[in-house]
Amino acid sequence: MFPRLYAIVDRGCFGDANAFFRQTHALLDSGVTLLQYRDKTSEPREMLANAREIQRLSAGRARLIVNDRADLCLAAACDGVHLGQDDLSPEAVRGIVGAHLWVGVSTHSPEQLQVADNTSADYLAIGPVFSTGSKANPDPVVGLEGVRAARQLTSKPLVAIGGITRANCREVFTAGADSIAVISDLLQEPDKSAQEFLRILKDLR
Repeated sequence: MFPRLYAIVDRGCFGDANAFFRQTHALLDSGVTLLQYRDKTSEPREMLANAREIQRLSAGRARLIVNDRADLCLAAACDGVHLGQDDLSPEAVRGIVGAHLWVGVSTHSPEQLQVADNTSADYLAIGPVFSTGSKANPDPVVGLEGVRAARQLTSKPLVAIGGITRANCREVFTAGADSIAVISDLLQEPDKSAQEFLRILKDLR
């Protein structure tokens, strides 16, 4: 079963590496089993060091996905790559990472989702479901209706992303998501926040 909580640790949300790794520790200790390392700010050498450290922390506890970078995924022996619309194609990345690692794709419309559904991607993301401050130039909000439409277009695991909180996650699952990707609502007291998310999600469907 695809994990219902997909936690994203974004290096850009933290002023120093220690705070970043404390967040990662707290999420893993809280029972998170699917984690994405997102980093739009660090130099390549630091990114590799960060990925290797998170993979060390995650080993045997959670699957670690790297945002955008297939090369970083392989170099740090991570578990998969998550791609945006402007990244390499899923098939190109599959040729790099092989058949055994996960490949996920972000989509922002029914048309994009249909294209991604016809690739070897292991899961598809749809969003932003709600308005979000995690991106400087976010795509247009798709709303719950966008999640419902996406659900009708794929049988692959569907991850909803964008502005999802403990207050609204139930309705996102009701709309058809298999999993929710969360950044902002895990930043404050990540251990307690993650545990509350997991309690809520355990009772759904």
